[in-house]
Amino acid sequence: MNFGSIFLSEALGTGVLALLGVGVVANVLLAKTKGFDGGWLLINFGWGLGVFGGVYVAYKTGGHLNPAVTIGILFSGADDYAPGIAITAATTIAYVAGQLVGAFLGATAAYLAYKKHFDAEPDAGKKLGVFATGPEIRSYRWNFATEVIATFVLVLVIIGIGHTPSGLGPLAAALLVVGIGASLGGPTGYAINPARDLGPRLAHAVLPVTRTAATRVPAAAGVGAQSTGAPAESPAPQGKSNDWAYAWVPVLGPLVGGALAGLVAAAVF
Repeated sequence: MNFGSIFLSEALGTGVLALLGVGVVANVLLAKTKGFDGGWLLINFGWGLGVFGGVYVAYKTGGHLNPAVTIGILFSGADDYAPGIAITAATTIAYVAGQLVGAFLGATAAYLAYKKHFDAEPDAGKKLGVFATGPEIRSYRWNFATEVIATFVLVLVIIGIGHTPSGLGPLAAALLVVGIGASLGGPTGYAINPARDLGPRLAHAVLPVTRTAATRVPAAAGVGAQSTGAPAESPAPQGKSNDWAYAWVPVLGPLVGGALAGLVAAAVF
Protein backbone atom coordinates (compact mmCIF):
# COMPACT_ATOMS: atom_id res chain seq x y z
CA MET A 1 0.00 0.00 0.00
CA ASN A 2 1.17 3.53 -0.70
CA PHE A 3 1.26 6.49 1.68
CA GLY A 4 -2.17 7.77 0.67
CA SER A 5 -3.88 4.40 1.06
CA ILE A 6 -2.41 3.87 4.51
CA PHE A 7 -3.34 7.40 5.56
CA LEU A 8 -6.93 7.03 4.33
CA SER A 9 -7.46 3.63 5.95
CA GLU A 10 -6.21 4.74 9.35
CA ALA A 11 -8.02 8.09 9.12
CA LEU A 12 -11.35 6.42 8.41
CA GLY A 13 -10.90 3.80 11.11
CA THR A 14 -9.76 6.28 13.74
CA GLY A 15 -12.56 8.62 12.68
CA VAL A 16 -15.12 5.92 13.47
CA LEU A 17 -13.41 5.29 16.80
CA ALA A 18 -13.46 8.98 17.75
CA LEU A 19 -17.00 9.57 16.51
CA LEU A 20 -18.43 6.73 18.59
CA GLY A 21 -16.14 7.35 21.56
CA VAL A 22 -16.59 11.10 21.80
CA GLY A 23 -20.25 10.53 21.04
CA VAL A 24 -20.81 8.21 23.99
CA VAL A 25 -19.11 10.66 26.36
CA ALA A 26 -21.32 13.46 25.02
CA ASN A 27 -24.37 11.26 25.54
CA VAL A 28 -23.45 10.66 29.18
CA LEU A 29 -22.20 14.12 30.14
CA LEU A 30 -24.16 16.75 28.24
CA ALA A 31 -27.47 18.26 29.31
CA LYS A 32 -30.78 16.87 28.01
CA THR A 33 -29.42 13.81 26.21
CA LYS A 34 -31.25 10.51 26.38
CA GLY A 35 -28.15 8.86 27.83
CA PHE A 36 -27.47 11.55 30.44
CA ASP A 37 -25.71 10.22 33.55
CA GLY A 38 -25.49 6.75 32.02
CA GLY A 39 -22.30 6.06 33.94
CA TRP A 40 -18.75 4.88 33.55
CA LEU A 41 -19.51 1.44 32.14
CA LEU A 42 -21.63 2.90 29.35
CA ILE A 43 -18.63 5.05 28.41
CA ASN A 44 -16.31 2.03 28.61
CA PHE A 45 -18.50 -0.03 26.31
CA GLY A 46 -19.05 2.88 23.94
CA TRP A 47 -15.32 3.32 23.46
CA GLY A 48 -14.78 -0.43 23.20
CA LEU A 49 -17.39 -0.71 20.45
CA GLY A 50 -15.82 2.30 18.77
CA VAL A 51 -12.60 0.27 18.59
CA PHE A 52 -14.58 -2.69 17.27
CA GLY A 53 -16.01 -0.66 14.39
CA GLY A 54 -12.82 1.26 13.68
CA VAL A 55 -10.64 -1.85 13.39
CA TYR A 56 -13.01 -3.32 10.82
CA VAL A 57 -13.03 -0.12 8.77
CA ALA A 58 -9.20 0.03 8.80
CA TYR A 59 -8.71 -3.71 8.22
CA LYS A 60 -6.37 -3.15 5.26
CA THR A 61 -3.77 -1.52 7.52
CA GLY A 62 -4.32 -3.77 10.51
CA GLY A 63 -6.56 -1.26 12.27
CA HIS A 64 -3.94 0.32 14.52
CA LEU A 65 -6.05 3.46 15.19
CA ASN A 66 -3.46 4.49 17.75
CA PRO A 67 0.12 5.80 17.47
CA ALA A 68 1.03 3.82 20.60
CA VAL A 69 0.10 0.59 18.82
CA THR A 70 2.09 1.61 15.77
CA ILE A 71 5.12 2.48 17.93
CA GLY A 72 4.71 -0.73 19.90
CA ILE A 73 4.85 -2.82 16.73
CA LEU A 74 7.88 -0.81 15.58
CA PHE A 75 9.72 -1.50 18.84
CA SER A 76 8.74 -5.17 18.80
CA GLY A 77 11.12 -5.83 15.92
CA ALA A 78 8.38 -6.82 13.49
CA ASP A 79 9.08 -6.63 9.77
CA ASP A 80 5.75 -5.09 8.80
CA TYR A 81 2.84 -3.17 10.28
CA ALA A 82 0.30 -5.31 8.45
CA PRO A 83 0.54 -7.83 5.61
CA GLY A 84 2.18 -6.06 2.68
CA ILE A 85 3.07 -2.88 4.63
CA ALA A 86 6.77 -2.79 5.48
CA ILE A 87 7.96 -0.77 8.45
CA THR A 88 9.62 2.35 7.09
CA ALA A 89 9.77 6.02 8.08
CA ALA A 90 7.19 6.85 5.40
CA THR A 91 4.68 4.19 6.45
CA THR A 92 5.10 5.16 10.11
CA ILE A 93 4.31 8.79 9.29
CA ALA A 94 1.31 7.71 7.20
CA TYR A 95 -0.13 5.70 10.10
CA VAL A 96 0.31 8.44 12.69
CA ALA A 97 -0.86 11.26 10.42
CA GLY A 98 -3.97 9.33 9.44
CA GLN A 99 -4.76 8.56 13.06
CA LEU A 100 -4.46 12.20 14.15
CA VAL A 101 -6.54 13.56 11.28
CA GLY A 102 -9.16 10.84 11.71
CA ALA A 103 -9.52 11.53 15.42
CA PHE A 104 -9.96 15.25 14.74
CA LEU A 105 -12.62 14.65 12.10
CA GLY A 106 -14.44 12.03 14.16
CA ALA A 107 -14.61 14.37 17.14
CA THR A 108 -15.88 17.15 14.89
CA ALA A 109 -18.65 14.90 13.58
CA ALA A 110 -19.63 14.01 17.17
CA TYR A 111 -19.80 17.73 17.98
CA LEU A 112 -22.15 18.31 15.05
CA ALA A 113 -24.38 15.42 16.17
CA TYR A 114 -24.65 16.94 19.66
CA LYS A 115 -24.51 20.63 18.70
CA LYS A 116 -27.74 21.63 20.45
CA HIS A 117 -26.73 19.77 23.59
CA PHE A 118 -23.39 21.58 23.69
CA ASP A 119 -25.37 24.81 23.42
CA ALA A 120 -27.62 23.73 26.31
CA GLU A 121 -24.76 22.63 28.59
CA PRO A 122 -23.55 25.41 30.95
CA ASP A 123 -20.48 23.56 32.28
CA ALA A 124 -17.38 24.28 30.18
CA GLY A 125 -15.41 21.60 32.01
CA LYS A 126 -17.88 18.93 30.93
CA LYS A 127 -17.68 20.17 27.34
CA LEU A 128 -13.91 19.78 27.30
CA GLY A 129 -14.33 16.41 29.00
CA VAL A 130 -16.38 15.20 26.05
CA PHE A 131 -13.36 15.72 23.79
CA ALA A 132 -10.27 15.18 25.92
CA THR A 133 -9.01 13.36 28.98
CA GLY A 134 -8.24 14.85 32.36
CA PRO A 135 -7.14 13.52 35.74
CA GLU A 136 -9.38 13.08 38.76
CA ILE A 137 -6.42 14.00 41.00
CA ARG A 138 -3.93 16.17 39.15
CA SER A 139 -0.41 14.89 39.69
CA TYR A 140 1.47 14.94 36.42
CA ARG A 141 4.05 12.31 37.35
CA TRP A 142 1.46 9.84 38.61
CA ASN A 143 -0.99 10.64 35.80
CA PHE A 144 1.86 9.94 33.37
CA ALA A 145 2.61 6.63 35.13
CA THR A 146 -1.05 5.61 34.90
CA GLU A 147 -1.10 6.23 31.15
CA VAL A 148 2.17 4.32 30.68
CA ILE A 149 0.85 1.31 32.61
CA ALA A 150 -2.56 1.22 30.91
CA THR A 151 -1.09 1.59 27.43
CA PHE A 152 1.56 -1.02 28.16
CA VAL A 153 -1.23 -3.50 28.87
CA LEU A 154 -3.14 -2.49 25.75
CA VAL A 155 -0.22 -2.82 23.34
CA LEU A 156 1.32 -5.93 24.89
CA VAL A 157 -1.97 -7.81 24.71
CA ILE A 158 -2.69 -6.61 21.17
CA ILE A 159 0.72 -7.81 19.99
CA GLY A 160 0.13 -11.07 21.85
CA ILE A 161 -3.23 -11.51 20.12
CA GLY A 162 -1.42 -11.15 16.80
CA HIS A 163 0.95 -13.97 17.72
CA THR A 164 -1.79 -16.24 19.07
CA PRO A 165 -4.84 -15.77 16.80
CA SER A 166 -8.05 -16.54 18.64
CA GLY A 167 -10.49 -15.84 15.83
CA LEU A 168 -12.04 -12.99 17.82
CA GLY A 169 -10.22 -10.31 15.82
CA PRO A 170 -11.56 -6.80 16.50
CA LEU A 171 -13.84 -8.11 19.25
CA ALA A 172 -10.82 -9.08 21.32
CA ALA A 173 -9.40 -5.54 21.03
CA ALA A 174 -12.78 -4.05 21.88
CA LEU A 175 -13.17 -6.15 25.02
CA LEU A 176 -9.60 -5.32 26.02
CA VAL A 177 -10.38 -1.59 25.87
CA VAL A 178 -13.52 -2.10 27.96
CA GLY A 179 -11.48 -4.04 30.51
CA ILE A 180 -8.74 -1.43 30.71
CA GLY A 181 -11.32 1.30 31.19
CA ALA A 182 -13.07 -0.60 33.97
CA SER A 183 -9.85 -1.45 35.80
CA LEU A 184 -7.27 1.25 35.04
CA GLY A 185 -9.36 4.13 33.73
CA GLY A 186 -10.27 5.77 37.02
CA PRO A 187 -7.26 8.05 37.63
CA THR A 188 -6.96 9.69 34.19
CA GLY A 189 -9.81 8.46 32.03
CA TYR A 190 -7.42 6.14 30.14
CA ALA A 191 -6.48 8.00 27.00
CA ILE A 192 -4.13 5.12 26.03
CA ASN A 193 -3.97 6.72 22.58
CA PRO A 194 -2.25 10.00 21.69
CA ALA A 195 -4.45 10.52 18.63
CA ARG A 196 -7.62 9.91 20.63
CA ASP A 197 -6.75 12.76 22.99
CA LEU A 198 -4.83 15.24 20.85
CA GLY A 199 -7.11 15.13 17.78
CA PRO A 200 -10.33 15.82 19.72
CA ARG A 201 -8.59 18.36 21.97
CA LEU A 202 -7.59 20.28 18.84
CA ALA A 203 -11.15 19.99 17.58
CA HIS A 204 -12.40 21.48 20.85
CA ALA A 205 -9.91 24.33 20.43
CA VAL A 206 -11.20 25.35 17.01
CA LEU A 207 -14.91 24.51 17.20
CA PRO A 208 -17.40 27.16 18.35
CA VAL A 209 -18.14 25.49 21.66
CA THR A 210 -20.22 27.92 23.72
CA ARG A 211 -18.02 29.96 26.02
CA THR A 212 -19.31 29.58 29.55
CA ALA A 213 -17.57 29.63 32.91
CA ALA A 214 -16.25 26.29 34.08
CA THR A 215 -17.72 24.92 37.28
CA ARG A 216 -15.39 21.95 37.60
CA VAL A 217 -12.27 20.49 36.06
CA PRO A 218 -12.41 18.70 32.68
CA ALA A 219 -13.86 15.24 32.77
CA ALA A 220 -11.53 12.27 32.83
CA ALA A 221 -12.88 11.03 29.57
CA GLY A 222 -10.11 8.97 28.34
CA VAL A 223 -11.28 6.56 26.50
CA GLY A 224 -13.77 9.02 28.27
CA ALA A 225 -15.45 9.71 31.60
CA GLN A 226 -16.68 12.33 33.93
CA SER A 227 -14.70 14.40 36.39
CA THR A 228 -15.98 15.12 39.87
CA GLY A 229 -13.08 16.54 41.85
CA ALA A 230 -10.76 19.53 41.72
CA PRO A 231 -7.11 19.00 40.75
CA ALA A 232 -4.66 18.75 43.57
CA GLU A 233 -1.66 20.53 42.07
CA SER A 234 -3.00 23.17 39.66
CA PRO A 235 -6.15 25.28 39.27
CA ALA A 236 -9.11 24.18 37.24
CA PRO A 237 -9.23 25.68 33.75
CA GLN A 238 -11.71 28.52 33.26
CA GLY A 239 -13.92 29.38 30.31
CA LYS A 240 -13.11 27.63 27.06
CA SER A 241 -9.81 26.18 28.21
CA ASN A 242 -8.18 23.30 26.37
CA ASP A 243 -6.03 22.41 29.41
CA TRP A 244 -2.83 22.35 27.36
CA ALA A 245 -0.83 22.13 30.59
CA TYR A 246 -2.03 18.54 30.93
CA ALA A 247 -2.16 17.63 27.23
CA TRP A 248 1.38 16.20 27.12
CA VAL A 249 0.45 13.41 29.55
CA PRO A 250 -2.02 11.55 27.28
CA VAL A 251 0.40 11.93 24.37
CA LEU A 252 3.77 10.99 25.85
CA GLY A 253 2.47 8.49 28.41
CA PRO A 254 0.88 6.19 25.83
CA LEU A 255 3.89 6.49 23.50
CA VAL A 256 6.23 5.38 26.30
CA GLY A 257 3.87 2.60 27.33
CA GLY A 258 3.57 1.38 23.75
CA ALA A 259 7.33 1.41 23.21
CA LEU A 260 7.93 -0.52 26.44
CA ALA A 261 5.29 -3.07 25.46
CA GLY A 262 6.99 -3.53 22.09
CA LEU A 263 10.35 -4.17 23.74
CA VAL A 264 8.84 -6.71 26.14
CA ALA A 265 6.96 -8.38 23.29
CA ALA A 266 10.21 -8.74 21.35
CA ALA A 267 11.71 -10.63 24.27
CA VAL A 268 8.67 -12.73 25.15
CA PHE A 269 6.72 -13.59 22.01
